[in-house]
Amino acid sequence: MNYLINILKNIEGSFFSEKGLLYSFFIAFYLASYLPSPAQSDPFELSIEQLTKGKKHHFFGYIGQCQTIPWNESGRYILGLEIETIDRMPLPEESATVILIDTQNKNKLIRLDKSHAWNPQQGTMFYWNPLAPENQFFFNDRDLTTGKVFTVLYDINQRKRVKEYRYEDSPIGNGGVAADGSAWLGLNYGRLARLRLVTGYPEALDWSKDELAPKNDGIFLVDVKTGNKKLLVSYYQMEEKLKETNPKLEHSGLFINHTLWNRDANRIYFFIRAGWNGQGKERINVPASIHADGTGLQLHETHIGGHPEWDLGNVLIGIKYNDGKGPDEQIRYNVDSKEIIGSLGTPEMFPKPEGDISLSPNGDLFVNGYSDNNKNYYAVYRRSDGAFARSEGIDKGLYSGDIRIDPAPRWNRSNDAILVPGIDKNGTRQMFLIRLKELQ
Repeated sequence: MNYLINILKNIEGSFFSEKGLLYSFFIAFYLASYLPSPAQSDPFELSIEQLTKGKKHHFFGYIGQCQTIPWNESGRYILGLEIETIDRMPLPEESATVILIDTQNKNKLIRLDKSHAWNPQQGTMFYWNPLAPENQFFFNDRDLTTGKVFTVLYDINQRKRVKEYRYEDSPIGNGGVAADGSAWLGLNYGRLARLRLVTGYPEALDWSKDELAPKNDGIFLVDVKTGNKKLLVSYYQMEEKLKETNPKLEHSGLFINHTLWNRDANRIYFFIRAGWNGQGKERINVPASIHADGTGLQLHETHIGGHPEWDLGNVLIGIKYNDGKGPDEQIRYNVDSKEIIGSLGTPEMFPKPEGDISLSPNGDLFVNGYSDNNKNYYAVYRRSDGAFARSEGIDKGLYSGDIRIDPAPRWNRSNDAILVPGIDKNGTRQMFLIRLKELQ
């Protein structure tokens, strides 16, 4: 209304004589009735509730996989781990109990199995099987005699392991399941633990430890149905690619962080890293991508942060560093064209755009989790109408380094709740829910 009155005032000042003011108001009202109303968003609020409790610790895991949903298809069960201690990395013989939380039975815990391949950051790389999301899920385990890591497919209806993916020559664990359920990406978690402890399982067998860039190790692709595996890209190939721009490259051993499938299951984005183990060599942290058929390996000069998330298509969500020339931004990056193509929200909405981020299954809701003063906060943005809300802080304790409790938000399948970690009043690590409620 004020907008229309100002237009009238600028066009015909005589309308706003003392006698004509009321007349002008009715003209503005009349015109406004014929103009389309601006889009109205339905704002929402965020509420927090504690999901688990007790003397033992309960958690789901890290944000290292895209499209990881803790809930099964119907939404009744939520996956988690139950552990005894969170103040250090686990010893090989210290197992974590694989649990289901029955949300239709007062959040009762159902204890299913044990895993010896986990850590306080990643958990055990849970993933519901996209081919049977109601009753089957993947997790990693380790043979205590040999130290070899392998992946388990568990069926909750049968209450047993229905398949184990064991490979004697290259014992790998799941590093990400394709959204179409066709395959999972395999990593040598012994190598990861040796070169950056927080990314692997302490003392797991590392068959490629004698090579800085082995030809028989890297990112593997495993067919879910047949169990057949192939080496998608080797560390040797990665090193050769790095040397194209840095012929004098020296490092203390390459390893991988975050093998991230896109939603179409045809691209994988990951980080080639070295120098995290304090051996004095130059630190390497280079983003890379590859097609799911093993072609199209490319490096990316634009670094969009350590915790990116796939948007729709071949676009990633990450951070644009403005190097003190302005606030950092939450941006969208096209992997094929290698360029920033847009942004999300504002710097005021996302004060730390390099935080743990996650996009809802429907692609409309985006959450940024970040830490401040020993608490984790969650900023939720709805892309379709710009609605926004920020949660209250959730205590994350004083844990740091390899045992820190990062925000790690995970959406449910109905796009209205997020699973997050936190500290209970009794000091135990527990699982919390952030629920979205529409305000009418």
